[in-house]
Amino acid sequence: MLAALTLLLLFQLAGEVIARALALPIPGPVIGMALLFLALLVRGGPGDDLRSTAGTLLQHLSLLFVPAGTGVVLYGSRIADEWLPLGVALVGSTALAIAVTALVLQALLRRREPPAEDRR
Repeated sequence: MLAALTLLLLFQLAGEVIARALALPIPGPVIGMALLFLALLVRGGPGDDLRSTAGTLLQHLSLLFVPAGTGVVLYGSRIADEWLPLGVALVGSTALAIAVTALVLQALLRRREPPAEDRR
């Protein structure tokens, strides 16, 4: 488990270094996750140790929301002042995510359907 955690943290560090060195507007952990994905594609998938460590981390994912909840409580007055832009962003991004998901699903279903002459 220690080796898998070290691997995950090294990819996050690499992403952070790349983001800061190149002044990219993408968070370092996102770049690190993309690098890890590419490494797993080349390697042929995760090993058992990485798979079990990732599963353990996902089981305790709710603990990662504690800092966000604390921030909401700490900056409640600021959120109250900026409720309209936050609400518009939240509703807009949710609607956009639902629309994109529906379009992708529609495209995949169309691609899966057999041609018209095969349906008879």
